[in-house]
Amino acid sequence: MDNSPRARKTALGAACAAGLLLAVAGCASSTGGAKAAQGTTGVTAGHANTPRMTIAMVTHAAPGDTFWDIVRKGAEAAAAKDNINLVYSSDPVASNQANLVSNAIDQKVDGLAVTLSTPDAMRGVVAKAESAGIPVVAFNQGEDYWKQMGALGYFGSDEKLAGAALGNRLNSMGAKHDLCIIHQQGSVALEDRCAGVKSTFKGTTDILYVNGADMPSVQSTLTAKLRQDPSIDQITALGAPIALTAISSVSDAGSKAKVNTFDLNKDAAAAIKEGKIEFSVDQQPFLEGYEAVDALWLYKVNGDTIGGGQPTLTGPAFVDPSNIATVYQYAQNGTR
Repeated sequence: MDNSPRARKTALGAACAAGLLLAVAGCASSTGGAKAAQGTTGVTAGHANTPRMTIAMVTHAAPGDTFWDIVRKGAEAAAAKDNINLVYSSDPVASNQANLVSNAIDQKVDGLAVTLSTPDAMRGVVAKAESAGIPVVAFNQGEDYWKQMGALGYFGSDEKLAGAALGNRLNSMGAKHDLCIIHQQGSVALEDRCAGVKSTFKGTTDILYVNGADMPSVQSTLTAKLRQDPSIDQITALGAPIALTAISSVSDAGSKAKVNTFDLNKDAAAAIKEGKIEFSVDQQPFLEGYEAVDALWLYKVNGDTIGGGQPTLTGPAFVDPSNIATVYQYAQNGTR
């Protein structure tokens, strides 16, 4: 795991640094002050007395992907604290996502938080936002592109680093043949994850492309692959729903392959606890959503930027049987 100063960057102190703008005791005292704001996440924070503003969050989320529910909860928690009207929208088709961003610009939102899953498709609308004087932050995907596109900051994991760490872990486990499943073609982050695995894993790494929006198809395609190649002893899913489907495919194929995954949801956390998933590489999606919104608020009300021109990393970190007891309760709450 990378222990460089760049990898240790975090923005967790940002809210308290702007404590002069808060009308609560959240950063200063446990008593007194205005009543704290609490969203549906159960996460409690102070409530800003700054003017109401509208922030648009536009992602490449596919329908049914629970990862984005967690991102959205983080964004909503920050919005509740910061007196923000959060407008969330998503589309996995790059051109459609770009149109959603363009619509938000036309509605004169105060800030934009976007994922750069397909940077070329987003380049024009990010430039349009900047020309309109609308600040933009990137999160979750686009670590290699956000700065050249003029975004104020980036919040997410270093996906190549995450993949490389996973590859090293497979080496330590004695794995020989890994199948890395990409569930959204064209996603730079998913490609980077598998490339990272290949860069360090000493065994064979195959890549299987599937349509993550069609889970029955994912299951049948993976089952067929496992039946066709019994030498596969590890499956690397790039999302928790894919990992849960992979468990079924392993059973259907009579395979001895073990399943690991990127990212979590409550069912994947339960599967780790039960020994059905070996481990997860976590990027803390709640934190990604929270920091993206909070960073825009800080910029609008105090001119602050976070990260010093470098990405603010929210991961990677491993969740496995050694620490699942700590993470499990938050996963069941829908925030990890």
